[in-house]
Amino acid sequence: MRLHKTIYTTTLFFFAAGFYTLKAQEVKPPEKTVSEEIEVIRPYKPVLAEAFKLRRSPDLDNLKTYRARFNYALLDRKLELNSDIQKLQAQQLADERAIELINNYVKGGVGSLGTLLAEGYVNIGKDEALQAGAFFRHFGQQGKLNKQNENRQQLSVFGRSIGDKANLSGRLNYERHGLFFYGIDETRPTLNPNPERQVLNFFELEGEVVNKYNSDENAFSYAAKVNAYMFNDKYDAKEQTITLTGYLNKRINNFNLGLAASTELGNSKDLNTKVSNNVLRLNPYIKLQANGVKITAGLNFVQEFGTTSTTRFFPAVTADFTLIPDFLQVFGEVKGDVNRNTLKSFTDENPFLNSNIAIKNSIEKLSISAGIKGNGGPGFGYKARFYSKKITDMPLFVNNYTNFNKFDVIYDFGNMKLLGLEGEISVQVSDDLKWTGKLNIEDYKPASEQHSYFKPQLRVSSNFLFNFNKKLTFNANVAIQDDSKAKIYTANPMVGGIYTMVYSPAIENVVNLKGFVDLGLGADYKINKQFSAFVKTTNILNTNYSKYLYYRVNGISVFGGLSYSF
Repeated sequence: MRLHKTIYTTTLFFFAAGFYTLKAQEVKPPEKTVSEEIEVIRPYKPVLAEAFKLRRSPDLDNLKTYRARFNYALLDRKLELNSDIQKLQAQQLADERAIELINNYVKGGVGSLGTLLAEGYVNIGKDEALQAGAFFRHFGQQGKLNKQNENRQQLSVFGRSIGDKANLSGRLNYERHGLFFYGIDETRPTLNPNPERQVLNFFELEGEVVNKYNSDENAFSYAAKVNAYMFNDKYDAKEQTITLTGYLNKRINNFNLGLAASTELGNSKDLNTKVSNNVLRLNPYIKLQANGVKITAGLNFVQEFGTTSTTRFFPAVTADFTLIPDFLQVFGEVKGDVNRNTLKSFTDENPFLNSNIAIKNSIEKLSISAGIKGNGGPGFGYKARFYSKKITDMPLFVNNYTNFNKFDVIYDFGNMKLLGLEGEISVQVSDDLKWTGKLNIEDYKPASEQHSYFKPQLRVSSNFLFNFNKKLTFNANVAIQDDSKAKIYTANPMVGGIYTMVYSPAIENVVNLKGFVDLGLGADYKINKQFSAFVKTTNILNTNYSKYLYYRVNGISVFGGLSYSF
């Protein structure tokens, strides 16, 4: 191969040299041309370079071995054959800054109509296992009528302890209500020139023990409570009552077997009256709760003893069905009971009570109710209920014949029938806007009386809250009530100090009390972390309405003040 390359290179060289020579000779032809012929003859002797043979196979004897250097780090670890999915360990966050809780406050305010407000609340702190505190409130106002003065005081001390197996709680409460019998008859304004004063005192002591919730499907639960109170007024009325309540329940899978029992022991006495009306209740039941269904079937055994003795049995059945979880529930109830009437319950409803009130229990023979409830979405809740009641000896207030500005209690003897419709709605657009409303429509069909006195057929209440910003908050409330009826006597209905107990159109008249609308507005302004200011206006429409005959409520009033939190 090298020989061929050498021959080719030499030949090309000679051709190139010859061509260059010829080209050079053609540049300037000689002036005189000479023609000659030269012939050269010699033998051709090729020269070949010495050939070298390439070896096809490598020489294995001359190879050098390459040895790399490695550094090993052996770990002594046990081979795990667990193929389960390992739980991811969440990264621990930094501790949040503890929220500084403000548990205590004091509030004070003054305003028109001699309004004076003083309020305070103290608590021991944020210990979840032990809570104790106290509350005090004073509120007083003076209207434009003669001795239209009223004031209320409340002092309450409470405590609660959460143990490993049970929770203990207790409460000591005192309430005082001072007022005057300032009622005035517009047609005879001189009948009550010097209204009498009344003071109602109420002392209460309560203790309760409840076992902690147990998720065991066969758990046993219990609760017990004791409540005792004493009530008296400025005159000779006195009342003492002690109530013992117990509850036992055994859970067996989806069923509950239980017993609720209570005993109310008490007596009421005045200058000329003394009544002991005690009630014992036993309510055994069985309850089914599973898959959106709650059904409780039981029996309510009631024993009255004391001045009168009677044994009664009533049904106690409730049912609750969830049709659409969190949106729609249907519920119903069939029950009966004995309603124990007391001086305390009467004065809570109407504080202008006369002396020597007749105390008698009312019998709720049959009460049927059914309705729907649920949520229509975030921030929207509703409840609608229809009910029918049959009540024997329903208590009613009537103006006394001799002292027109004091009220006696009579009873609608027989079976009074009541049909009612109740609706509630709650709307919370956001944390800054809330509205609630309640509606009651009731139709009374008295047993022996002409009307159910001071029982309006329509009642509406509503509350509105709006947070304008983090400092300023507005609130509003409205109360609407339909007309009601009152009875006045044209002759003395009492014989030997006792009411004739029958409807007597010849000696009584019916008076209509107009309905009313009571609107109130308020605002709160947070000055800083500790101080806040508030203002409140009541009866903005300045309506001179009456809830009870001859007793006009105060007109428009405005009061405000400061509160301090610590």
